[in-house]
Amino acid sequence: MALFYAPDIKENWQLPEDEAAHCLRVLRLSVGSKIDITDGKGCFYKATISSIVGKHCYVEAEEIIEQPKGWSGHLHIAIAPTKNMDRIEWMVEKAVEIGLDELTFLSCRFSERKVIKTDRIERIVVSAMKQSLKARKTVVNEMVDFKKFIASGGGGDKFIAHCYDDERLLLKDTLAKGRDATILIGPEGDFSPEEVQAALSAGYRPVSLGNSRLRTETAGLVACHTFIQKNEL
Repeated sequence: MALFYAPDIKENWQLPEDEAAHCLRVLRLSVGSKIDITDGKGCFYKATISSIVGKHCYVEAEEIIEQPKGWSGHLHIAIAPTKNMDRIEWMVEKAVEIGLDELTFLSCRFSERKVIKTDRIERIVVSAMKQSLKARKTVVNEMVDFKKFIASGGGGDKFIAHCYDDERLLLKDTLAKGRDATILIGPEGDFSPEEVQAALSAGYRPVSLGNSRLRTETAGLVACHTFIQKNEL
């Protein structure tokens, strides 16, 4: 059965315009058809299409099911987007499928991409959320300057993954089960030494993701998977 995303479902009991178009024009569902809906806030709705008025698709909920997140703690990945957008979009899709609470894009000294269209990223997030049958949508933040981000404080345990030869523990050995975590992932040229030092001064702990040198998008997925494995319920 198709799963639709309707963040305001409790307010108006209808599908958003794009979801309604997919429901009515692509899937050709009609009044009486059964559909599943997620509000992206933790609930699934088993519903029936009650009426169709022009482009509007109204529904009637038969059952509301609260869906546990599946992991403890809040995971925030802050990552410098790759020059090739296909790579970072692929990472976002897979990270949402694995499990990710919040995503921020960083503008760093060695970043090769200084602008990112978060509206497209949002669409990828929604699609991945529906595909992986999750009831909570990953929060996507606009790109922010690295120094501004680390100065904002943030919550929980804070880590910076970099490739310099400083003493670094493996992320999997450093994460504490059940605690929120913010993990910084640098650009293809890594963080600058000054950025690493600034992060350490702001309370971030240096970590390694393993012996292999990873691409940015791979590092983001490894960090995500490591956290989820540690905190899966």
